[in-house]
Amino acid sequence: MHERTSITESPSTYERLERMSIRELLTNINNEDKTVPQVVEKVIPKIEKLVAVIVRRMKAGGRLFYIGAGTSGRLGIVDASEIPPTYGMPHGRVIGLIAGGDKAIRKAVEHAEDDPKQAWKDLRRFKISKKDVLIGIAASGRTPYVVGGLQEARKKGVTTACITCNPKSEVARFADYPIEVVVGPEFVTGSTRMKAGTAQKLVLNMISTTTMVKLGRVKGNKMVDMQLTNNKLISRGTRMIMEELGVNQQKASALLNKFGSVRKVLKSSMR
Repeated sequence: MHERTSITESPSTYERLERMSIRELLTNINNEDKTVPQVVEKVIPKIEKLVAVIVRRMKAGGRLFYIGAGTSGRLGIVDASEIPPTYGMPHGRVIGLIAGGDKAIRKAVEHAEDDPKQAWKDLRRFKISKKDVLIGIAASGRTPYVVGGLQEARKKGVTTACITCNPKSEVARFADYPIEVVVGPEFVTGSTRMKAGTAQKLVLNMISTTTMVKLGRVKGNKMVDMQLTNNKLISRGTRMIMEELGVNQQKASALLNKFGSVRKVLKSSMR
């Protein structure tokens, strides 16, 4: 897609931001943000089709990969990194990769996103295969790192998808399941970490959460497989057991300490 037709790069509808008061800036940003969920709602049917495929593949032992650059890459890594502690899914089942490698998570790496061959090199290290699903995340829809990765993956028979904020983009050309969340111009022209980033985050939340629920990682509305890595989560796990089994805090705490997870405690109570 040429830059002149790119919605994510089109001029902001707001002028003279530097003359606005703090309240005006905050209010106008918030007004723009309010439009994002409405746009996401329109693409739920497309997200549904993608999630159905991801669930099937992961039930059969496949993995979910995210690739992206800059903000898009960081969002994928955040989503992937939260799956093991939140849902007890083993590391390596959901994998996020960013152009420039892990150092790019904190600091931008110059021209890292411009190499169309690098993403496939990164994916090959994880032995990606036809069993897996690859989602390319690119607000602009034309990031070479993402476009090249999707193109090569598709050639190799990997199921591909994308999350982009421009219609008819390059990434969509190589995605079996294109998700186009067109949120319009940014408040600050071209600052896609704003509405575009919010839209991508919402879609990623929907994809991974729904997938984990369908993989049996939630009971009722509780994260019964969460890793008990801090006092807050231990307290949460204790409360879950108290509610589910009708026992006091001392008993719930003792059971959690004995079995090591909420799921194991609940399973033992059913024997």
